[in-house]
Amino acid sequence: MKPGMLKAYIRVIKLAYIFTLKQSMMDAFILFGIFVQPLLIAIMALFILGEQGDGVVIFIVVGSGLTGLWDSVLFQSGSSITRERWTGTLEVLVAMPTPLGVIVFGKNLAFVTQSLGSMIIAYTCASIIFGYPLSVESPSLFIVSIVLTVLSLVCMGLVLATLFVLNPDMQRWSNGLEFPVFILAGFLFPIAILPQWTTPLSYILAPYWAAVALHMSSSGNPDILDISLPWAMMALLGVLYLFLAFWLFKKMLFKARVDATLIGQ
Repeated sequence: MKPGMLKAYIRVIKLAYIFTLKQSMMDAFILFGIFVQPLLIAIMALFILGEQGDGVVIFIVVGSGLTGLWDSVLFQSGSSITRERWTGTLEVLVAMPTPLGVIVFGKNLAFVTQSLGSMIIAYTCASIIFGYPLSVESPSLFIVSIVLTVLSLVCMGLVLATLFVLNPDMQRWSNGLEFPVFILAGFLFPIAILPQWTTPLSYILAPYWAAVALHMSSSGNPDILDISLPWAMMALLGVLYLFLAFWLFKKMLFKARVDATLIGQ
Protein backbone atom coordinates (compact mmCIF):
# COMPACT_ATOMS: atom_id res chain seq x y z
CA MET A 1 0.00 0.00 0.00
CA LYS A 2 1.34 3.41 -0.99
CA PRO A 3 1.86 6.00 1.79
CA GLY A 4 -0.53 8.40 0.06
CA MET A 5 -3.27 5.78 -0.03
CA LEU A 6 -2.74 4.91 3.63
CA LYS A 7 -2.99 8.59 4.53
CA ALA A 8 -6.24 8.85 2.56
CA TYR A 9 -7.66 5.79 4.34
CA ILE A 10 -6.78 7.25 7.74
CA ARG A 11 -8.54 10.47 6.76
CA VAL A 12 -11.67 8.51 5.74
CA ILE A 13 -11.61 6.59 9.03
CA LYS A 14 -11.33 9.87 10.92
CA LEU A 15 -14.26 11.45 9.05
CA ALA A 16 -16.43 8.34 9.42
CA TYR A 17 -15.54 8.26 13.12
CA ILE A 18 -16.50 11.89 13.73
CA PHE A 19 -19.72 11.70 11.72
CA THR A 20 -20.85 8.47 13.40
CA LEU A 21 -20.01 9.82 16.85
CA LYS A 22 -22.16 12.92 16.28
CA GLN A 23 -24.98 10.89 14.79
CA SER A 24 -25.08 8.25 17.52
CA MET A 25 -25.21 10.85 20.29
CA MET A 26 -28.72 11.68 19.05
CA ASP A 27 -29.92 8.06 19.10
CA ALA A 28 -31.86 7.20 22.27
CA PHE A 29 -31.40 3.44 21.77
CA ILE A 30 -27.61 3.79 21.61
CA LEU A 31 -27.53 6.07 24.65
CA PHE A 32 -29.65 3.60 26.62
CA GLY A 33 -27.31 0.72 25.79
CA ILE A 34 -24.21 2.73 26.67
CA PHE A 35 -25.32 4.56 29.80
CA VAL A 36 -28.59 3.28 31.28
CA GLN A 37 -28.32 -0.51 30.96
CA PRO A 38 -24.75 -0.79 32.34
CA LEU A 39 -25.76 1.51 35.19
CA LEU A 40 -28.70 -0.76 36.09
CA ILE A 41 -26.46 -3.83 35.93
CA ALA A 42 -23.87 -2.12 38.14
CA ILE A 43 -26.47 -1.08 40.72
CA MET A 44 -27.96 -4.58 40.97
CA ALA A 45 -24.53 -6.23 41.18
CA LEU A 46 -23.36 -3.75 43.83
CA PHE A 47 -26.44 -4.42 45.95
CA ILE A 48 -25.76 -8.16 45.75
CA LEU A 49 -21.95 -8.31 45.97
CA GLY A 50 -20.87 -4.87 47.16
CA GLU A 51 -20.22 -5.95 50.76
CA GLN A 52 -17.46 -8.36 49.71
CA GLY A 53 -14.84 -5.63 49.46
CA ASP A 54 -13.29 -3.07 47.15
CA GLY A 55 -11.70 -5.75 44.96
CA VAL A 56 -15.10 -7.15 44.09
CA VAL A 57 -16.52 -3.67 43.54
CA ILE A 58 -13.91 -2.70 40.93
CA PHE A 59 -14.55 -6.12 39.32
CA ILE A 60 -18.24 -5.19 39.08
CA VAL A 61 -17.45 -1.74 37.69
CA VAL A 62 -15.27 -3.14 34.92
CA GLY A 63 -17.67 -5.98 34.18
CA SER A 64 -20.75 -3.78 33.91
CA GLY A 65 -18.80 -1.44 31.65
CA LEU A 66 -17.92 -4.39 29.43
CA THR A 67 -21.62 -5.15 29.01
CA GLY A 68 -22.00 -1.74 27.40
CA LEU A 69 -19.03 -2.44 25.13
CA TRP A 70 -20.50 -5.74 23.96
CA ASP A 71 -23.93 -4.20 23.38
CA SER A 72 -22.31 -1.56 21.21
CA VAL A 73 -20.44 -4.17 19.17
CA LEU A 74 -23.47 -6.42 18.77
CA PHE A 75 -26.21 -3.91 18.03
CA GLN A 76 -24.40 -0.89 16.60
CA SER A 77 -21.28 -2.26 14.91
CA GLY A 78 -23.20 -5.34 13.81
CA SER A 79 -25.85 -3.25 12.07
CA SER A 80 -23.49 -0.60 10.67
CA ILE A 81 -23.86 -1.89 7.09
CA THR A 82 -27.51 -2.89 7.45
CA ARG A 83 -28.36 0.62 8.59
CA GLU A 84 -26.86 1.99 5.37
CA ARG A 85 -29.07 -0.41 3.43
CA TRP A 86 -32.16 0.82 5.24
CA THR A 87 -31.35 4.48 4.53
CA GLY A 88 -30.42 3.84 0.89
CA THR A 89 -26.84 5.09 1.21
CA LEU A 90 -25.06 1.75 0.85
CA GLU A 91 -24.95 1.99 -2.95
CA VAL A 92 -23.15 5.34 -2.72
CA LEU A 93 -20.61 3.98 -0.23
CA VAL A 94 -19.91 0.89 -2.33
CA ALA A 95 -19.39 3.03 -5.45
CA MET A 96 -16.78 5.21 -3.71
CA PRO A 97 -13.05 4.67 -4.46
CA THR A 98 -12.45 4.00 -0.76
CA PRO A 99 -13.13 0.37 0.19
CA LEU A 100 -16.34 -0.12 2.15
CA GLY A 101 -14.44 -1.89 4.93
CA VAL A 102 -12.39 1.24 5.65
CA ILE A 103 -15.55 3.30 6.13
CA VAL A 104 -17.18 0.65 8.32
CA PHE A 105 -13.99 0.44 10.41
CA GLY A 106 -14.29 4.15 11.20
CA LYS A 107 -17.97 3.75 12.10
CA ASN A 108 -17.30 0.78 14.36
CA LEU A 109 -14.40 2.56 16.03
CA ALA A 110 -16.79 5.37 16.94
CA PHE A 111 -19.35 2.96 18.39
CA VAL A 112 -16.82 1.09 20.52
CA THR A 113 -14.96 4.13 21.86
CA GLN A 114 -18.25 5.84 22.65
CA SER A 115 -19.33 2.81 24.67
CA LEU A 116 -16.34 3.29 26.98
CA GLY A 117 -18.63 5.82 28.64
CA SER A 118 -20.48 2.88 30.19
CA MET A 119 -17.41 2.08 32.30
CA ILE A 120 -17.20 5.70 33.44
CA ILE A 121 -20.88 5.63 34.41
CA ALA A 122 -20.41 2.41 36.39
CA TYR A 123 -17.34 3.86 38.16
CA THR A 124 -19.27 7.02 39.04
CA CYS A 125 -22.17 4.96 40.36
CA ALA A 126 -19.91 2.89 42.63
CA SER A 127 -17.76 5.75 43.93
CA ILE A 128 -20.31 8.55 44.31
CA ILE A 129 -23.70 6.90 44.81
CA PHE A 130 -22.47 3.94 46.90
CA GLY A 131 -19.39 5.65 48.34
CA TYR A 132 -16.80 2.99 47.53
CA PRO A 133 -13.18 4.25 47.42
CA LEU A 134 -12.11 2.83 44.07
CA SER A 135 -8.78 2.85 42.32
CA VAL A 136 -7.24 1.01 39.39
CA GLU A 137 -4.30 -1.00 40.71
CA SER A 138 -2.22 -0.90 37.50
CA PRO A 139 -3.22 2.19 35.46
CA SER A 140 -0.62 1.73 32.71
CA LEU A 141 -1.55 -1.92 32.14
CA PHE A 142 -5.22 -0.96 32.28
CA ILE A 143 -4.77 1.64 29.52
CA VAL A 144 -2.95 -0.84 27.28
CA SER A 145 -5.75 -3.35 27.92
CA ILE A 146 -8.36 -0.74 26.99
CA VAL A 147 -6.61 0.03 23.69
CA LEU A 148 -6.32 -3.64 22.74
CA THR A 149 -9.93 -4.21 23.80
CA VAL A 150 -11.17 -1.43 21.53
CA LEU A 151 -9.17 -2.63 18.51
CA SER A 152 -10.13 -6.30 18.90
CA LEU A 153 -13.82 -5.47 19.35
CA VAL A 154 -13.80 -3.16 16.32
CA CYS A 155 -12.44 -6.05 14.23
CA MET A 156 -15.07 -8.37 15.70
CA GLY A 157 -17.73 -5.81 14.78
CA LEU A 158 -16.56 -5.92 11.14
CA VAL A 159 -17.24 -9.67 11.09
CA LEU A 160 -20.69 -9.26 12.62
CA ALA A 161 -21.57 -6.43 10.22
CA THR A 162 -20.87 -8.55 7.15
CA LEU A 163 -22.48 -11.68 8.57
CA PHE A 164 -25.68 -9.79 9.35
CA VAL A 165 -25.82 -8.58 5.74
CA LEU A 166 -25.05 -11.94 4.16
CA ASN A 167 -27.57 -13.70 6.41
CA PRO A 168 -30.32 -11.35 7.64
CA ASP A 169 -31.75 -14.15 9.78
CA MET A 170 -28.67 -13.91 12.01
CA GLN A 171 -29.44 -10.29 12.81
CA ARG A 172 -32.96 -11.23 13.81
CA TRP A 173 -31.39 -13.44 16.47
CA SER A 174 -28.95 -10.76 17.66
CA ASN A 175 -30.91 -10.17 20.87
CA GLY A 176 -30.26 -13.80 21.75
CA LEU A 177 -26.50 -13.25 21.52
CA GLU A 178 -26.39 -10.52 24.17
CA PHE A 179 -26.56 -12.36 27.49
CA PRO A 180 -24.79 -15.59 26.41
CA VAL A 181 -21.66 -13.52 25.71
CA PHE A 182 -22.07 -11.73 29.06
CA ILE A 183 -21.83 -15.21 30.61
CA LEU A 184 -19.22 -16.84 28.36
CA ALA A 185 -16.91 -13.82 28.54
CA GLY A 186 -16.99 -13.74 32.34
CA PHE A 187 -17.90 -10.08 32.61
CA LEU A 188 -19.31 -10.32 36.13
CA PHE A 189 -18.14 -13.74 37.31
CA PRO A 190 -15.31 -16.15 36.39
CA ILE A 191 -15.99 -18.76 33.72
CA ALA A 192 -14.60 -21.43 36.08
CA ILE A 193 -18.09 -21.82 37.55
CA LEU A 194 -19.52 -22.67 34.11
CA PRO A 195 -19.68 -26.20 32.65
CA GLN A 196 -16.29 -27.27 31.33
CA TRP A 197 -17.55 -27.73 27.75
CA THR A 198 -18.19 -23.98 27.48
CA THR A 199 -14.54 -23.04 28.05
CA PRO A 200 -13.43 -23.40 24.39
CA LEU A 201 -16.29 -21.12 23.39
CA SER A 202 -14.99 -18.46 25.77
CA TYR A 203 -11.45 -18.76 24.41
CA ILE A 204 -12.47 -17.82 20.84
CA LEU A 205 -14.20 -14.64 22.01
CA ALA A 206 -12.21 -11.41 22.15
CA PRO A 207 -14.56 -10.05 24.88
CA TYR A 208 -13.42 -12.86 27.19
CA TRP A 209 -9.74 -11.96 26.87
CA ALA A 210 -10.66 -8.29 27.20
CA ALA A 211 -12.43 -9.08 30.47
CA VAL A 212 -9.43 -11.08 31.71
CA ALA A 213 -6.97 -8.28 30.92
CA LEU A 214 -9.14 -5.50 32.34
CA HIS A 215 -10.00 -7.41 35.51
CA MET A 216 -6.34 -8.34 36.08
CA SER A 217 -5.08 -4.78 35.63
CA SER A 218 -7.86 -3.13 37.64
CA SER A 219 -8.26 -5.53 40.57
CA GLY A 220 -4.63 -6.55 41.09
CA ASN A 221 -1.04 -5.86 40.21
CA PRO A 222 -0.25 -8.58 37.67
CA ASP A 223 3.17 -9.44 36.34
CA ILE A 224 3.73 -8.32 32.75
CA LEU A 225 4.15 -11.97 31.74
CA ASP A 226 0.77 -12.88 33.24
CA ILE A 227 -1.16 -10.19 31.41
CA SER A 228 0.73 -10.74 28.15
CA LEU A 229 -1.40 -13.83 27.42
CA PRO A 230 -4.75 -11.98 27.21
CA TRP A 231 -3.02 -9.16 25.34
CA ALA A 232 -1.59 -11.62 22.82
CA MET A 233 -4.94 -13.39 22.44
CA MET A 234 -6.75 -10.10 21.79
CA ALA A 235 -4.16 -9.17 19.18
CA LEU A 236 -4.32 -12.62 17.57
CA LEU A 237 -8.12 -12.74 17.51
CA GLY A 238 -8.24 -9.17 16.22
CA VAL A 239 -6.02 -10.11 13.27
CA LEU A 240 -8.07 -13.26 12.61
CA TYR A 241 -11.31 -11.25 12.74
CA LEU A 242 -9.77 -8.73 10.34
CA PHE A 243 -8.82 -11.39 7.79
CA LEU A 244 -12.23 -13.03 8.13
CA ALA A 245 -13.95 -9.67 7.68
CA PHE A 246 -11.85 -8.97 4.56
CA TRP A 247 -13.00 -12.27 3.05
CA LEU A 248 -16.62 -11.65 4.04
CA PHE A 249 -16.57 -8.15 2.51
CA LYS A 250 -15.36 -9.64 -0.79
CA LYS A 251 -18.05 -12.31 -0.60
CA MET A 252 -20.73 -9.70 0.18
CA LEU A 253 -19.77 -7.45 -2.75
CA PHE A 254 -19.51 -10.44 -5.10
CA LYS A 255 -22.99 -11.56 -4.05
CA ALA A 256 -24.26 -8.03 -4.68
CA ARG A 257 -22.90 -8.16 -8.23
CA VAL A 258 -24.46 -11.58 -8.84
CA ASP A 259 -27.86 -10.54 -7.45
CA ALA A 260 -27.58 -7.05 -8.99
CA THR A 261 -28.86 -5.46 -5.80
CA LEU A 262 -27.69 -4.11 -2.47
CA ILE A 263 -31.19 -3.78 -1.07
CA GLY A 264 -31.84 -5.76 2.07
CA GLN A 265 -34.83 -7.95 2.84
